[in-house]
Amino acid sequence: MNVDTGITSEVLTIKSETKLIDIFNRIIDKKSEAVFDYIESLNFDENKKIIVIGTYFTGVGIVKRLSEKYKNILLIDIYPHLEELLHTDLGGKPITNADFSSDLDLIYSGDVVIDTTGFGGINIEQSSKFDVETFIIEDPVAEDNDKLLAEKNNIHERLEVVKAKNKAIIKTKGIDTKTSGTMTLTIGVLTNLINKFLEKEGVLYCACEMGFFEDVIFKQKDIDKFVELANVNAFKVSTINPFDLDELIAEEISKITAKMI
Repeated sequence: MNVDTGITSEVLTIKSETKLIDIFNRIIDKKSEAVFDYIESLNFDENKKIIVIGTYFTGVGIVKRLSEKYKNILLIDIYPHLEELLHTDLGGKPITNADFSSDLDLIYSGDVVIDTTGFGGINIEQSSKFDVETFIIEDPVAEDNDKLLAEKNNIHERLEVVKAKNKAIIKTKGIDTKTSGTMTLTIGVLTNLINKFLEKEGVLYCACEMGFFEDVIFKQKDIDKFVELANVNAFKVSTINPFDLDELIAEEISKITAKMI
């Protein structure tokens, strides 16, 4: 346990060994493993052409997991700088054996297509042009707890117009978040745990190390800065009664499930 003295010797500061990037990765792993297992069940040849549309953050994790077996993977994203995420520890170890492109015309060039673009991504008209062996789409909605988001969600319409022998949806939920995005789920984990920590006897206050990373990633376009910010202890708690933060973090993340439906 990472323990230090606080302002006085009576109060201690405990820190999680778990870093922010660890939380991102544990959530991404759930999604990418579900996709990998589904594709494995279809008994594809390892040279099957796989297209993943959308990098942030599900896409990069799926590509890294699939690249452990499959040889012909292309990640497509309208933001060219997101290719850098393939060479970081986000979603798995850095890889060099997957291709990247920002050319949306290439989204139709695969045998297997995985659409992780969610709200505002690939639209119904674009979806109607797919004629592939397998099409997988990520549901951006987690729980049925927001009417406006449910009305905005068009994945079922997109999936309906796709021509594919195999169709599946990645469904991730479990901690009462509104969306299934890795960033949303991470914020959900952090928020839920802050509240749990504060309920414990002897806790003065606590904090989590989190920023609005969309600014860093999409406005500043600084992937190195994002990775640096994510490699910090996720929680610090001021308390007179130390307890295991990492055990509670693992318990909260375990509530999240990712399934193919």
